[in-house]
Amino acid sequence: MATPADDLSTPAPSRDMVAVALRRILPDESVLADDESVRPYECDGLSAYRRLPLIVALPNTVEQVCEIARCCRDLKVPLVARGAGTGLSGGALPLENGVLLSLTKFTRILDIDPANRTARLQPGVRNLAISEAVSHLDLYYAPDPSSQIACTIGGNVAENSGGLHCLKYGLTVHNILELKVVTIDGELVTIGGQALDAAGYDLLALMTGSEGLLGIIVEVTVKLLPKPECAKVIMASFDDVEKAADAVGNIIARGIIPGGLEMMDNKAIRAAEDYVHAGYDTEAAAIVLCELDGTPEEVDDDIRRVEEVLQRGGCTDLQLARDEAQRMAFWSGRKAAFPAVGRISPDYYCMDGTIPRKRLGTVLNRIDALSEESGLRIANVFHAGDGNLHPLILYDGNKPGELELAEEVGGKILELCVEVGGTITGEHGVGIEKINQMCVQFNAQELTQFHAVKEAFDPGRLLNPDKAVPTLHRCAEFGAMHVHKGNSKFPNIERF
Repeated sequence: MATPADDLSTPAPSRDMVAVALRRILPDESVLADDESVRPYECDGLSAYRRLPLIVALPNTVEQVCEIARCCRDLKVPLVARGAGTGLSGGALPLENGVLLSLTKFTRILDIDPANRTARLQPGVRNLAISEAVSHLDLYYAPDPSSQIACTIGGNVAENSGGLHCLKYGLTVHNILELKVVTIDGELVTIGGQALDAAGYDLLALMTGSEGLLGIIVEVTVKLLPKPECAKVIMASFDDVEKAADAVGNIIARGIIPGGLEMMDNKAIRAAEDYVHAGYDTEAAAIVLCELDGTPEEVDDDIRRVEEVLQRGGCTDLQLARDEAQRMAFWSGRKAAFPAVGRISPDYYCMDGTIPRKRLGTVLNRIDALSEESGLRIANVFHAGDGNLHPLILYDGNKPGELELAEEVGGKILELCVEVGGTITGEHGVGIEKINQMCVQFNAQELTQFHAVKEAFDPGRLLNPDKAVPTLHRCAEFGAMHVHKGNSKFPNIERF
């Protein structure tokens, strides 16, 4: 399978040369420089893409990160920062001529300020560990990706991660206040601040979701929220996927903003139920999970209104979690959906696109048609409330051509998202997985501006090169094979 070629003009120095330079900064044991030692870093959660890094560096201080950045700049060696490696778009894929900078030793919670409801963290702190550390204060950190038990806050910022409760409480970008970032020149800069607003350009939002292309995140200050007084979950079963999708839109149309609003189709339901025994209706074509939180009075009123919407929408069964244990059981199936699907197929390809809620039914039907056309099963699990789809395309990597077919189907799904007014990612990022579809969503002028931003932060194009933003030359080549609405969006472009 083809992966983006490194197009840096200066050949990278040898492994030995880079290792010698890095060992002037780090202890010998913190510089991994042989194939066996670097192999655990050959991919991220998107395991279909694999590539051995030249060297892995394991710093444990910010000063060491600064020195490593300067070293790579001087040697003109590409540098890829990596957290826990749970990403699903190939964003942390290493380069064969580059240094992989692992931040797994940065695991300290530096400060908790309950009065201001903030926590200051190193980037290697696990997402779930934040809420665990402040639970005794009746506080928590809202963004909760399905991988929250393992994923780290630095990676969450790099990908602008979401989670089950992002509909009401926002993505990572809405829940952080300040970043400390190391530039490719080895400078430590502070972006954002403790105040609600700051003068100048909003570089905090720019850095969040930048996928390691602009700087290396070494500290994050997050917002903490008080735990809701009350939270209840309704599970509704439907005999038709489109009815379930319409019900999701109708809940929002009633002015109700649930704490979480999720949907799963029958393939995902069956896999999750077999895996965790969450109490799901395995005969349903789709289920909707809707969590309401707030004061007991607010929750009871919202429950009544949501039940009314779901019943009018044609649900075949309605269950209100009877207690906290059942509420957690309902969510356990949704959070375990990805590994559960992994039990029913040798491999799966997880997509991530976002569409307007009103187009959910239409898009799900077209995904089903793509499944029939390709012969590959597709299980759908997604954050229905904000239209963030996660189709899981099931394939067998041992069968010649099946991975390529899964990639082709995935690309068509992303292009469908753009066609109906959506976008090619909601929380997984672009990485290398969706880089061709960036050519579908954005025109040449827009991509040129993206490159201008990259140039301002990283003129040598050393930070995570060939990820997230395609060159115009790449788009011209892609456009030769893929005509958008009858005309190539990148005619006669030879190079960026």
